[in-house]
This record gives sequence, C-alpha cells and structure tokens, in this order.
Amino acid sequence: MDGIVFKVRESGKVINKTVYLCAGLNNRGYKEVLGMWVGKAESASFWMGVLTDLKARGVEDILITVTDSLNGFTETIRAVFPQSTIQICVGTSNS
Repeated sequence: MDGIVFKVRESGKVINKTVYLCAGLNNRGYKEVLGMWVGKAESASFWMGVLTDLKARGVEDILITVTDSLNGFTETIRAVFPQSTIQICVGTSNS
C-alpha cells in the first residue's frame, strides 16, 4: 500500500496528483491489484477509507501488510484487519 505522484495538467496548470495503490498476493501466489484511489493527501483517515472499502468489497483478511511509517497507519490497519502482521518498509541509500 503506497502512493505514486504524477504530474497532470488541470485547468491549464501542471499539478501533482497522487494515485494510491493496494496490491497483494492471493492464496495461490499470484499478484493482484486490489484497488487504486486518487486522493488529496495521504493520511491515516484516508487509508481507513481505503481499508474499509477493501473489506466491503470482499477482502476477508490480510496476512501481512508492508507500509511506510505514516503516523497512525499501523493503528488504522489493526482497526480494520486486526490479525494482519505489519511490516514497515526499510529504505536503502545509494551513498
């Protein structure tokens, strides 16, 4: 679960828009895109809406989530999918 920023033209101006993506592996090991959302700002409340939407569309459980360390994200995941194991991404440096 993460966001990708794109530059788009809107009303004659170039602005940033973020597409948030959830992808996963199904129980047979195949990758699946679970959904994409365009949002104004990444926040715990935004992700709460995304996770609630996933659950309403039939995602029963998430075995492991891998996320960045957005403030409140871990609590948000646990609120919707309490059995999920949460792993925080570890960035690498090229220096």
